[in-house]
Amino acid sequence: MSNNQAAPAANATNTKHVVTVDTAGGRYPIHIGAGRLTHLAESLPADTTAVVIVTNPTVFALFGALVKKALSQLTVPISVVELPDGEAHKDLTTLNLIFDHMLGKQLDRRAVIVALGGGVIGDMAGFAASVYMRGIRFVQVPTTLLAQVDSSVGGKTAVNHPLGKNMIGAFYQPIAVEIDTNVLTSLPDREISAGLAEVVKYGLIMDGDFFKWCEDNAQGLRARDPALLTQAIRQSCEFKAEVVSQDEREGGLRAILNLGHTFGHAIEAGMGYGQWLHGEAVGCGMVLAAALSEKVCDLPSTSVTRVKNVVHAIGCPTAAPALNGFEQWMTLMRGDKKTQAGEIKFVLMPKIGQVIVRSAPADAVQAVLKAHCDATDTKTA
Repeated sequence: MSNNQAAPAANATNTKHVVTVDTAGGRYPIHIGAGRLTHLAESLPADTTAVVIVTNPTVFALFGALVKKALSQLTVPISVVELPDGEAHKDLTTLNLIFDHMLGKQLDRRAVIVALGGGVIGDMAGFAASVYMRGIRFVQVPTTLLAQVDSSVGGKTAVNHPLGKNMIGAFYQPIAVEIDTNVLTSLPDREISAGLAEVVKYGLIMDGDFFKWCEDNAQGLRARDPALLTQAIRQSCEFKAEVVSQDEREGGLRAILNLGHTFGHAIEAGMGYGQWLHGEAVGCGMVLAAALSEKVCDLPSTSVTRVKNVVHAIGCPTAAPALNGFEQWMTLMRGDKKTQAGEIKFVLMPKIGQVIVRSAPADAVQAVLKAHCDATDTKTA
């Protein structure tokens, strides 16, 4: 988000779509609609004793007053923790700021955390909720498109470590997800593109017809057509809810949601967290995964081209950074959570709309990187 962009006006209506996530760790609604920020109090339990809004300065400047006013209906103490903005601060040191605040105010187990921000805020606030007094309730209020379609749903919470992204965390479900589509007007174009990469991902892993819809509507989505974005968010949440409800803790099926992430996380770590947006890295990673799929599971070359073209159409990079060569790439990818006994696992596509999780020969991976890396970009963290 940009500080020089005005926050969207509150919408007085309560029109919403509801998607339900049902897991062993909790059953909860995802409310999607214009103006949902004004209705946040509806998602907090009646026995709430205090509310802690975890956010960052950029987001709070845009939406803080509106959110505090909406939550004031609860007539309980409301306080705010502003964390430094960006992926570079998604670490244990920053996480401790939340604990300092809550312990300083002597908040009890009925306090509720409201995660107001993008994926970084949602992950950190959720992780804090999972361990404060061994677990308190929290509500996700995602303010980026990527967080709305992916990271706010499903209960993955974590912080980064210099040796790996999201390697320290917990599976911990929110009690609700509140998605206000009005907030998307405040996002820079780059954030919209990053979020659309995760939308496209759902088509690639689960539904070829939805991927075709993404291809046909890429320009309208990128231009923020409200009806198209609402449809994309709702469908993405339905896809993710279906997967998470079957496999909450990534014992098998849920791993398919990581299409493009093995390559993408290596880009993020290798370039330095925050240099590439997560969705940008995933978009590029999907291009690499498609190329690797052609080599090891016979994805047609025409499908590889379609993946590359749609990633370009939504505004994400299609050429990867060199990261000082193949060995550096392999070292970074071995830090991926899907790695088993040192063997790197990739989410690959036999065809669009269907994926498998498997290893790949090193020479095939090397050939893909050689063909798709920008040799002039060798920066590493």
